[in-house]
Amino acid sequence: MKITTKLWIGLAALVILSPLGLILPELFKAGSAWGEWGADDFRELTGYIPQGLEKISALWNAPMPDYAFKGWEEKGLAQLSSAYIISAIVGIGLIVLVIMGIGKLVIKKVD
Repeated sequence: MKITTKLWIGLAALVILSPLGLILPELFKAGSAWGEWGADDFRELTGYIPQGLEKISALWNAPMPDYAFKGWEEKGLAQLSSAYIISAIVGIGLIVLVIMGIGKLVIKKVD
């Protein structure tokens, strides 16, 4: 088996497992996944928001907040799990395109 085939199989396994970050906290009634906190979540956990976090929290808005499409936040676990999988596929696709583009630029310069 070629190494690229093994890579794609590994990535597919990770895509399929990506909803575990949503399912396990729900299963164990743990709230949100560890480290997945926004400024408001951090305030609920600790009682305050550090100044640095408060300053930079408005700098970036994720294109797919919570790895879901707009309006999907209140849907069931099955729909949110499929949104996680779609988000993983889109992310991997974008990374592959960027790497391929950089590779083509580097190869042209070397020739």
